[in-house]
Amino acid sequence: MRVTVVGGGIAGLTCALSLHAAGFQPQVCEAARTVEAVGVGINLLPHAVRELSELGLAGELVSAALPPRRLSYHDRAGEAVWEEPLGLAAGYHWPQYSVHRGRLQKLLLDAVRERLGLDAVRTGLLFQRFEQTEGGVRAHFLDRSSGLPTTVDGDVLVGADGIDSAVRAQLHPGESGPRWNGVHMWRGVAHHPHVLDGRSIVVAGGSPGAKFVAYPIEDPATPDGEALVNWVLEVRHEPSAAPPGGPGRPVTEAEARAGLSSWNLPWIDLATLAERSPAIFEYPMLDRDPLPRWSFGRVTLLGDAAHPMFPMGMNGGSQSVVDTRVLAWCLARDNDPAAALGRYDLMRRPVVNPVVLANRALGPEEIIARAADHGGALPAGQAENIAERYRELTRATVTQVNTHTSWAVPRHATEPAR
Repeated sequence: MRVTVVGGGIAGLTCALSLHAAGFQPQVCEAARTVEAVGVGINLLPHAVRELSELGLAGELVSAALPPRRLSYHDRAGEAVWEEPLGLAAGYHWPQYSVHRGRLQKLLLDAVRERLGLDAVRTGLLFQRFEQTEGGVRAHFLDRSSGLPTTVDGDVLVGADGIDSAVRAQLHPGESGPRWNGVHMWRGVAHHPHVLDGRSIVVAGGSPGAKFVAYPIEDPATPDGEALVNWVLEVRHEPSAAPPGGPGRPVTEAEARAGLSSWNLPWIDLATLAERSPAIFEYPMLDRDPLPRWSFGRVTLLGDAAHPMFPMGMNGGSQSVVDTRVLAWCLARDNDPAAALGRYDLMRRPVVNPVVLANRALGPEEIIARAADHGGALPAGQAENIAERYRELTRATVTQVNTHTSWAVPRHATEPAR
């Protein structure tokens, strides 16, 4: 089966690896002329790390990423209000990883090219539209190098082209644009001495628009050395309407210093963080309303194209990885591609759509918002209940992740559909 994957980001590349592992022939078509290691930090939760490990990438993740041991919530003065263990320390059989997004994308790209061949990812192809026939899907692209139209034929088309997905736009032509909550995120990376124990994800403040986040995304060369730290400052300011899509607005060092100056966090030097960040960009915090349907015949969506969500609970990228594994599993168990995509839709959409809505309601970060309102740590058990409720919603409790049946597809699958 030939599968055309529109989008060569983390979701699209993981989709190619999942499909290849299940015995299919994926072709990734990416709009950018080159795939470059750019971006800031991302977290992969244990449910995603399990899937990537079963794809044979455990060793690569160990080399590229850092496993945080705890999540630590603090108030604006830097005092801890709640903490919980992460990954192996929490009892999962797989770690959680913090990693530079560009480094993760390169890791996945290298794996795709090594396993599928150098021509498995075609760049500079800007998706225009698709048309379905009884026997397949033809995708139309603009070749950005030649300026000429080109087509790619396949049995299935997967839209993995992000929050502004052109595939989604064709499937849902009446849909409105992304939804903005009024928060801007200033994002950067900088070398900085260890924050707390050097293995913590730190979230300080309270409600969206009044938060600071920092975590290391690689180990320093020496135990006492400086680590590469990902940081985010959330702000609210004019304009009152959501900015248009496209590249993030550059934030000057002086502007970043001014924005960080009202924070008093004794365990991090915020001025140094701003000074050492090679580039700082502002992005609006966006999501989209959950869709009533992802799959139409031989065409479907996954990742941010299907379920873009606010970055509460570190779940967006991780849920995208799970999407790819379930999609490959469904396609391997049905000779009818449309029926397989329909099954994938019914298995994943009812799981992920509630996560989108939960993240609008702060997800697990309800803990820190409540603590800010409360003026300190919440009464015993409240924070734990909020965190566990969110894990259950996302199908990512320790028990669920450690014990669920593998999505791996044997090359000669004879298992009955579950």
